[in-house]
Amino acid sequence: MIIVGPLNKVQPLIDEHGVKHVVTLLAPDTPHDAPVGIAPDRHLKLYFHDIVQHMDGHTPPRAADAERLIAFFQSWDRQDPMLVHCWAGISRSTAAAYTALCMFRPDASEEELAQELRTASPSATPNRLIVSLADEVLGRQGRMLKAIEKIGRGADAFEGTPFVLRP
Repeated sequence: MIIVGPLNKVQPLIDEHGVKHVVTLLAPDTPHDAPVGIAPDRHLKLYFHDIVQHMDGHTPPRAADAERLIAFFQSWDRQDPMLVHCWAGISRSTAAAYTALCMFRPDASEEELAQELRTASPSATPNRLIVSLADEVLGRQGRMLKAIEKIGRGADAFEGTPFVLRP
């Protein structure tokens, strides 16, 4: 199972669900503590801003980030829960979780998986650039991005409510 949530809920979610793998998606300058109980080789840290196009002074997600994310998901044995988090649990983390759904269910429709994400989290607004990069790495020919665009922006929220997906 994949748990998705905001930075301020990381340790409680790890403790509650027995998480053994963590994906951290934060801006390069965001202060944060290392989660307690997670081995360093089971913690992927990717640092970029939550942007979808070039902005001076900001670091965008890159193809290498999508490749590292996908490789980390591929190395996960799915025996223990994984936590995917960003600052608010709305954009970067939901894009990563959607990537995992598409990866682990290669025969499922991207639209069906996007709708599953929307059902699990009404506020999910996956970062389109991350989805686009993952779509390219996974060879989904733009279908992931089209599906995310179809579900549209999620409900306005300052912070997403943690939710669970079963890839």
